[in-house]
Amino acid sequence: MRKLLFQSLFRQPLTEQAPRPDDAALAELAAMVGRTARRRLGRSLSIREVDAGSCNGCELEIHALSNAYYDVERFGIRFVASPRHADVLLVTGPVTKNMREALERTYRATPDPKWVVAAGDCARDGGCFAGSYAVVGGVSTVVPVDLHIPGCPPSPIAILRGLVSLLEAVDAGVAAR
Repeated sequence: MRKLLFQSLFRQPLTEQAPRPDDAALAELAAMVGRTARRRLGRSLSIREVDAGSCNGCELEIHALSNAYYDVERFGIRFVASPRHADVLLVTGPVTKNMREALERTYRATPDPKWVVAAGDCARDGGCFAGSYAVVGGVSTVVPVDLHIPGCPPSPIAILRGLVSLLEAVDAGVAAR
């Protein structure tokens, strides 16, 4: 124990460098999401995040959208606690058998117009958990999906780009339900 303590005093911590995206590009991307949401919905975009059985890698990246670096709330994107207040269901992870009914209920509780975004490779097709006895499959096997955001996990920038493409498709009438 004493040896580990002394080693930790002289060794640098093992951390990764923070991502360095272009701040202006990030601000423009988030502002575009806000403008498109206001044009399409007349108000800000409300997102309900649903973990259908993931490893929490995607949730870490989604939560990063609300930290001081990205701060998407300043652009009119907000995460809500109830599906009754949501425009978008952002679903992560493969749908487990235990979460199937909860996801279906959440989908039914979300008012129209609503869109479903599957974030991450596991949400698309089950990922490395596909074929497990506890997994039903990807999100599209349970509820209709309007957009898949690839990645394991997708970066916050990729999630923002996905939301922009969803809103542009909705604006064009492609993903409207």
